[in-house]
Amino acid sequence: MKIALAADHAGYDEKEHIKATLHELGVDFEDFGTVSTESVDYPDYAKKVGEAVAKGEVDSGLLVCGSGTGMAIAANKVPGVRAAVAWNEEIARLAREHNNANVLSLAARYTSPEENEKIIRAWFGASFEAGRHQRRVDKISEIEQEERSK
Repeated sequence: MKIALAADHAGYDEKEHIKATLHELGVDFEDFGTVSTESVDYPDYAKKVGEAVAKGEVDSGLLVCGSGTGMAIAANKVPGVRAAVAWNEEIARLAREHNNANVLSLAARYTSPEENEKIIRAWFGASFEAGRHQRRVDKISEIEQEERSK
């Protein structure tokens, strides 16, 4: 498995911490930046990760910003991306199992490194259940198609 990893300035330190967890889990990653705590615009990084996921260059994405929300909003603008903000293990697991989320967005300022590690483990330990959830995910794709055709 290979993922795209990125953070803005607020999430930089947490992104660097997360790399050890990814190594432990055997998850290969490409780091799309940022490379310091110097202020940057989070949409630039969310777009890079989202595009890599949507093009199939990676299996999924992992984003980190202050709240997790800005990165998720920006990533969700890329067709084919289903980014979820997770603040605990259950939310991460359900995002994968029920929503087939393909990008995880974490909050560096509001979730401890220890909790983020648990969230990441739950995320990578879960998979899409399909079944009754498939038609809902299909409807998300239909919305994207409708919006593109306008």
